[in-house]
Amino acid sequence: MANKISGIDGRPVQVGGSAPATRVRSSTSESTKSETTGSLSNIDVSDTARTLAALESHIGTLPVVNESRVDAVRRAVDDGRYHVDPQRVADKMMRFEVDLLATIPAHK
Repeated sequence: MANKISGIDGRPVQVGGSAPATRVRSSTSESTKSETTGSLSNIDVSDTARTLAALESHIGTLPVVNESRVDAVRRAVDDGRYHVDPQRVADKMMRFEVDLLATIPAHK
């Protein structure tokens, strides 16, 4: 299952920006306490969050449908070369149902 990464109030997440993000690291708990209680204007964005936002941006540029694959299947159907294996379809449907039920907490 995929989750959409979005910003606050539905605004998109922005990667980069005009000012670089600053990592804040401290070696003592006292400095950590003062950093969290004071007002900071910098936000620490992890490398993973940056990567996810960049991936989301890239995926948004990709087409939803692979037209070349659709055309290939369409030609195979028209030529009579496309055959469906009902046992394989049934197996995949059952596997999908099992995987789907595994995601529901009451069925684990």
